[in-house]
Amino acid sequence: MEAAICTFVSQFKAYAGKDGASSTLSREEFHNLVTAQLPNYVKNASDPGAIDQLMGSLDENNDGELTFLEFWQLIGTLANKQGGFTE
Repeated sequence: MEAAICTFVSQFKAYAGKDGASSTLSREEFHNLVTAQLPNYVKNASDPGAIDQLMGSLDENNDGELTFLEFWQLIGTLANKQGGFTE
């Protein structure tokens, strides 16, 4: 589990900051991360409208960027579905 957490953190950091703040994901950074790292888990990852909608649902403070904690909501939801757990 520790290795998985390290992977999530390092991947977030690798994509964050390429076009702005290094501690958040912009829309483009989020799109790049999702399409490269989660193509089988996020439906319509190649659809910009779907990415906008997904990002909007995660962006709690509506600043147009995702913090790691906001991004982590997606990971939790995907893991929950993968495990067959109820929400």
